[in-house]
Amino acid sequence: MEMLRNLNFFRLITSGDFWLNIAIIIAATLIIHWVISRAIQLVGRRVKQWSTGRHSALYQIAVEMLDNTKRVLILFTAFLISMRFIELPGTWHSALAHGWFLVFAIQIALWLDSATHVWSQNVVNQPGAVRNTVTMVILGVMIRLLIWALMLLSILGNVGVNITALVASLGVGGIAIALAIQTVLSDVFASLAIGFDKPFVIGDFVVFNDIAGTIEHIGLKTTRIRSLSGEQIVCANAILLQQTIHNYKRMQTRRIVFTFGLAYSTPPDRLRLVGPMIKRIIEEIEETRFDRAHFLSFDNFRLTYEVVHIVASADYNKYMDIQQEINIRLMEELAKMDIKLAIPTQNILFTEREFPQIKVLEPGPPDKTAMPAAKAAE
Repeated sequence: MEMLRNLNFFRLITSGDFWLNIAIIIAATLIIHWVISRAIQLVGRRVKQWSTGRHSALYQIAVEMLDNTKRVLILFTAFLISMRFIELPGTWHSALAHGWFLVFAIQIALWLDSATHVWSQNVVNQPGAVRNTVTMVILGVMIRLLIWALMLLSILGNVGVNITALVASLGVGGIAIALAIQTVLSDVFASLAIGFDKPFVIGDFVVFNDIAGTIEHIGLKTTRIRSLSGEQIVCANAILLQQTIHNYKRMQTRRIVFTFGLAYSTPPDRLRLVGPMIKRIIEEIEETRFDRAHFLSFDNFRLTYEVVHIVASADYNKYMDIQQEINIRLMEELAKMDIKLAIPTQNILFTEREFPQIKVLEPGPPDKTAMPAAKAAE
């Protein structure tokens, strides 16, 4: 039997058709490889010319995909095409079909991988957009892992491997791993949520609970905040998203409410002049808008006025400059109108008919008899 096989192989390689088919395959492979390579080069040049001076991500993705077309895969493609020019046994057609699928699956995965890389880089480096770099890196890695996992599973399924059991095993293993590192995963997914929803970005001033500071870094597991007192506060992403966060960096305006008090001796006709006077003062100051000013209430020792104005800036120092100017001008105008600000006072009512005698001690030498007691107390 072995001798018969060797005889058939010898007849095959000594026949003229065999070497003719080999020559056809080699020649066709080289020609087709050259044609495909030249076509890709021409298309790549044209796309690069179109993309010159343009910032469209589509052109950059197309250029990267063409550059990531592998020469080895082009050679295999040319070889598979050249096999169409000769007669092959019936059993070879199935092998060729698997070869075509393998080449295209790998090349498509390479194209999608390069497109994902370019897209993530463009999103991070987009002018005027503040992006979380860590989040985009995580997202890019997850998409690329998904692409290659699907490619591998599709190839295994094409060659006849039962991938149902494999996927089930991977699912069970994934659940076990997820349970073991659920704390880390919760922080990772919280980082992704921060990147997509953007409740805050690097440079924002935030306040939550008793913490106030500027966001310095948003990482894979933690977010780092520089507090007002100078130390760095590290907070887990999952815990941070559970808080009610005040983001003062995104505040466009400030609604300011302040009060002041006038003395009870102020006549009613002058009280009516205070509101218009405050309105005039605020309207003369830039970057703020008058809202209202009213005589609010009768308090213990003062007649209370409440004033509201809108500062057209989120800068706290700017707000303090405006409020200081309002306060100074208010004091100047009240002095011109002979209206006094309220001073805290307290009235004491004596129920006896005679006013109690008050003894005022004049300063004199210290009582020497009390010195030992004082020293004992020390």
